[in-house]
Amino acid sequence: MQFLSIASILLPLLVTQSHAAPLGSNNSLVSRTTPGTKPVIIQMFQWSYSSVAAECTNFIGPAGYGFVQVSPATEHIAGPQWWTDYQVVSYTLTSKRGNRDDLKNMIDTCHAAGVKVLVDTVWNHMAGIDSGTGVAGTTFTHYSYSGTYSSSDFHYCGTPGNDIQDWNNRTQVQTCELSNLADLQTETDSIRARLAQNGNDLMSLGVDGLRLDAAKHMPVADISTIISRLSPQPQYITQEVVSGDGETIQGSEYTGIGDVMEFRYTTELQESFSKNGISGLHSFNDKQWTDSSHANVFVANHDTERGNAATSLNSNSPSNTYVTANVFALAHPYGTPTILSSYSFSSSDDGAPNGGAGTCSGAGGANGWLCQHRWTAIAGMVGFRNTVGTAALTNWVSPQSQQIAFGRGSSGFVAINNADSDWTTTFTTSLADGTYCDVVNGSSCSGAKFTVSGGSFSATVPARNAIAIHTGAKA
Repeated sequence: MQFLSIASILLPLLVTQSHAAPLGSNNSLVSRTTPGTKPVIIQMFQWSYSSVAAECTNFIGPAGYGFVQVSPATEHIAGPQWWTDYQVVSYTLTSKRGNRDDLKNMIDTCHAAGVKVLVDTVWNHMAGIDSGTGVAGTTFTHYSYSGTYSSSDFHYCGTPGNDIQDWNNRTQVQTCELSNLADLQTETDSIRARLAQNGNDLMSLGVDGLRLDAAKHMPVADISTIISRLSPQPQYITQEVVSGDGETIQGSEYTGIGDVMEFRYTTELQESFSKNGISGLHSFNDKQWTDSSHANVFVANHDTERGNAATSLNSNSPSNTYVTANVFALAHPYGTPTILSSYSFSSSDDGAPNGGAGTCSGAGGANGWLCQHRWTAIAGMVGFRNTVGTAALTNWVSPQSQQIAFGRGSSGFVAINNADSDWTTTFTTSLADGTYCDVVNGSSCSGAKFTVSGGSFSATVPARNAIAIHTGAKA
C-alpha cells in the first residue's frame, strides 16, 4: 500500500464541526516564534546533509536566509519514494539523507554560515508496512520495532484496520491510524520519555528547532510534555496541523507550543493568484486563522505541490503566479515564511534525483533540482524581509482586482501586477528620498532602479510580475 505524508491526505478531508480541548497539565510553555532578524526558512526537501552543508556556505548564508529545514533524520523504511522518510523504524540518526556524523557536520557548517537548522520530526507514528529492514539495518514488523517499541505501545482504536474513519471525531483523529501507520500511545509516560530522548539526541547535535510532523494527530498535552523535557529548549517549533474553518481540531490549540503551519493561507494564495484576484489580500485579521505571531506560512510545501490544482500553486503554475505569490508571502507581514526548495518529478511518489545530492547553478537548479531558494525574485525578497522586519503595512493601493502595492513602514515597498498588461503609475511611499534597486528582477542592483522624491516614485510593473525596493538595496 502507498503511504503519503499527513497533509496530502488531510487537505481534502477538512470537516465542519468544532470543539475546544484543554491544553493539559503542562500549559506554561513559552511560544516559540522565529527569533532574530533573519526569519525566512527554506524547506530543503530531500536534500542530503552534505549538499545542504555546501549550500549553506555557498548561497544560503550569504543570501540572508535564517533557517534550513531538513527531512527527517531518523531511520526509516527502505525505498526510493519520498514518503519512506516518514515511516520510522528506529531513532537511529541514519536516513537516506546521511548518518549522524553527516547531520552533525551539516549543522556545524550551516551555523558557521549564520544559518540555523530545523529537523522534520516524526513522533506520532512508526512505519505502516508489515515487515522489513530499515535503511540502517534495523529489522521490524508492524507494531514491533526492535529495541524501540513492542505491540503494547500502540493504539488499537477498534475501527476497520484501526484507521481513522470519522474525521469529525477528535478521539479517532488522535488515536486511530492514518493510512495504517502504527499510532503511538503518546499519552503514556514511557512513550513520552522515549520521544523526548529522540528530541534530546537531536538537540545535543546543535539542532535549533523542530518541525513536528502530524502534530494534529497528537493531543496538545502530549506534545507539551515531550517538549518540556528537552534541553536545551528548541528555539523554534512549527507544527503540521491541517485545519479548516469550523474543523474539529484547530491550529490555535497548539500555539502555546510554537508556530502552526497555516494551510488555509496556502489555499488562499492559490485561489487569489489563479482566479479570484489579489486585491483581497490586504489583511487576514478577519479570518479565523492562526494569529500572525504563531503562523508559519508558505506558497507550497512538499505535500501541497503534489496535490491537485486546488491545493496550492507550484513551480509549474502558469503566468508566473508561483513567483509573484512568493514575492507577496515574503513582503506581507502575516506569519513566518517558509520557501520550498525541491525538485522536478513525474510521479507524486518520486524521491530525490541525483542520489539526493541537491545541486544548484547560478539562479536555478541542476540535475533535476529546482533550487527555488536561488530564484532571483525569491532570493531578492529575502533581503527585503530581513530589512523591513516587523514594520507595519502602509500605503496600500489596489486600482483593480489583480494589482496591489504596499509599503512596510519606511523600509520597503512592493507592487505586484497579476494582470496581463503592464501597470504604469506613480506610487505613494514612506521611503526616504533616494534611488533604490528592484530586487525582484535583478540581483546586486542589476535590475531597474527607481527614484523616490517627496514621498512618491513612478514605475512600470510588467504584466504578471512584481517590483520591490527597500532601504537595504540602494543604488
